[in-house]
Amino acid sequence: MISVSICSPNGDIAAAWADLVARASSNVFMEPAALRVAEATGFADVRMLLAWDDAATPCRLVGLWALQIKRIASFWPSVLDARPYNYAFLSTPVVDPAYVDDVMPAMLRAIQHDPELPKVLHLHSFAQETACYAALQRELTRQGGAQRMLDETNRPYATREEGIKKSGSTRKKLRQDWNRLSGQGAVDVINDKTPLRVMEAFEIFLKLEQASWKGARGTALLCDETDAAFVRKLVEMLSAEGRASVALLRVDGKAIAAQVLMYSAHVAYTWKTAFDADYARFSPGMLLVDKITEQLFADPDIAALDSCSYEDGFMAKLWTGRRKMAEMLIHVGPGTSAAFALEQARLLGYHEAKRLRNQWRARRAATQPASAKVPLAQAS
Repeated sequence: MISVSICSPNGDIAAAWADLVARASSNVFMEPAALRVAEATGFADVRMLLAWDDAATPCRLVGLWALQIKRIASFWPSVLDARPYNYAFLSTPVVDPAYVDDVMPAMLRAIQHDPELPKVLHLHSFAQETACYAALQRELTRQGGAQRMLDETNRPYATREEGIKKSGSTRKKLRQDWNRLSGQGAVDVINDKTPLRVMEAFEIFLKLEQASWKGARGTALLCDETDAAFVRKLVEMLSAEGRASVALLRVDGKAIAAQVLMYSAHVAYTWKTAFDADYARFSPGMLLVDKITEQLFADPDIAALDSCSYEDGFMAKLWTGRRKMAEMLIHVGPGTSAAFALEQARLLGYHEAKRLRNQWRARRAATQPASAKVPLAQAS
C-alpha cells in the first residue's frame, strides 16, 4: 500500500532520505537540505510529495518529488513547477525503482485531489530515459489529461565507463592549451571540500561570474541580492553535508576559473562555472572541467557526472555521453483548464522568442571577426 503525504520541507527526513537514495537514482536539487534553504529563505514555495510503503515496518520512504508553487504575476494562475526552485536543473523525482509503477500514479493522484495545489504542472529538465518518465506517461494516458511536449534536448552526461572523449581535435587542443597556460606560471587544480574552503572558493566563483559577460548582461548571481543570498546559503548548507565544493584552476595561486560542484549519492553535478576573460585564449573553463572529471572519477564513490548544461554547451565537446531531457506541460487529472491554455500559450511564446533570439545571435556572431566572438567556454 502506497500513501503520499504533502508537506513543506521543514521536517527531519534525513534518515529516510539516506535510505531512499541508496536505492534510487539521485537528484541533488531535491536534497532535503537544499529544499529547506529554498523554503526558509522565501526563495520558493516548496511542497514535498513523500511516498511511503505503509506495508513495511516501520513505513519506508519510497519516493520524493519536490515541486514549487509558482505564479508569474498576481493576475496569472498559479502552476506547479517540477524544478523546486530557480537554479535547479533537474526535475525528475527520486523513486525506488521497485515501486515506481505504484509511486508515480499515487503522486499524480495526490496532486489531483489536493485542493491547495494547482493542477497545471510544468516539467522542465525531466530525464526521459528513466522508469519515472515511463510510469508518468502511462498514468497521463490513463487519466486523459491535456499535455504538451515543449522541448526535447540531449544533456551532456558521463560515466566512468563511457562518455569521455579520449582522443581527437578537442583532446589535442586541451593539451596545447594546458601547456601554453603552464608557460604563464605554476598551474594547479584544487577542490577542497572543507566547508570553510568551499565558501571561500564560492566567493571567488561569484566574483569571476560577475566580471564576465553574465555580469554585463545582468544575469550573474550577484546581480540580484535575493538570488545571491539564496545560493550562498544553498552552497553553505550542502557543503556542510559534504554535498558541494568549488574546484579552482589557478596560475601562481590566482584562480582563473571556478566550477561549482554538487553531489548526491553516486552522481556529481557540474552546477555553475565561470572564468577570467583575460585567460580566455587558454580555454580555462574547459581545462578545469577536463581535469576535475579525471579527479572525480578517481573517487570510487562517483559513478556519473551530470553537466546541468545544454547540448550546445562546451561540455558537449568534452563528454560524448548524452541524457535525453524533456520539457512538458501537463494537466493533472482528466480534461484541461483555462490555466493550462494560458500557461501553454505563455511557454510557447517564450520558446519562440528564445528561438528568434538565438537565431539573431548566431547571425550576429557569423558577421563578427573571430577576435570579437565569445569563447565557447563562456557559453554556459
